[in-house]
Amino acid sequence: MRANIPKSAGPQNMQAMLKQAQKMQEDMENLQAELDEREYDVSAGGGVVTVKISGKKEILAIDIKPEIIDPDDPETLSDILVAAVNEAIKRVEDTNSAEMQKVTGQMNLPGLF
Repeated sequence: MRANIPKSAGPQNMQAMLKQAQKMQEDMENLQAELDEREYDVSAGGGVVTVKISGKKEILAIDIKPEIIDPDDPETLSDILVAAVNEAIKRVEDTNSAEMQKVTGQMNLPGLF
């Protein structure tokens, strides 16, 4: 039994596809390295808390304005800190996803980044 393979799927086309995939992988690795080096500043609570986060989602610094520190109301500060950290993580993920889509086009590669 012979397989009916279209001529366009010959060895040259497969080599071209493989080269294109390797180039895309290299571009993605370079972009990921660049994204990992980025830093983001995200504020919450009207600017009373600012979180600095790296592209690797590591918290680098948290700046808290003195006026938000109330010893009788630690819950408010805690809520603002949680909101700021969550927003910082979301910003990194959204940016990484948008930048990777520029490299991969509309290709859906779940779990890749």
